[in-house]
Amino acid sequence: MNRIELIDAISRYDTPFREEAAFLSLFSELLAHPRAYFRDHLPGHITASSWIVDEKRKHVLLVYHAKLNRWLQPGGHADGDENIIAVARKEVAEETGLTHLNLAARGIFDLDVHTIPARQDFPEHLHYDVRFCFQASMSEPLTINEESHDLRWVEFNEVNALTGGNKSIQRMIEKSQR
Repeated sequence: MNRIELIDAISRYDTPFREEAAFLSLFSELLAHPRAYFRDHLPGHITASSWIVDEKRKHVLLVYHAKLNRWLQPGGHADGDENIIAVARKEVAEETGLTHLNLAARGIFDLDVHTIPARQDFPEHLHYDVRFCFQASMSEPLTINEESHDLRWVEFNEVNALTGGNKSIQRMIEKSQR
């Protein structure tokens, strides 16, 4: 999905969630900037992440992010790559070791805009996260990299406690159970 396809997908994207619907115009504005896919574009930039469910849609694969110290879905910066689905797949391979993924939901699964706190070398900024839903086997071996402290398959009914009630993660669970 390149920039033109993403702009088109966002213009057609429909969600019953008010908080997610509010992000649509923000994404459209950001995508008008030529450097929207670069991490140095401020106040925010495009990222991609993957909501990975098991075959029975009872579990999701989460990583315990080293810098943010939170349980999240795998994902990261586009770093100039406008093929956002390829970015999502690359991040999954790097962060989990999974390489056998099937797209479980056609097109965009979820959109979110969230604040990333300042670090010594970079100011507070926004991630405009385009999320895709994939399916994978829980029997495939997992590999933790330096970006995470842990990763695991988590039952949907346990995710809320693990993520501290993260609204965007709750939204993706609700979407997965439809």
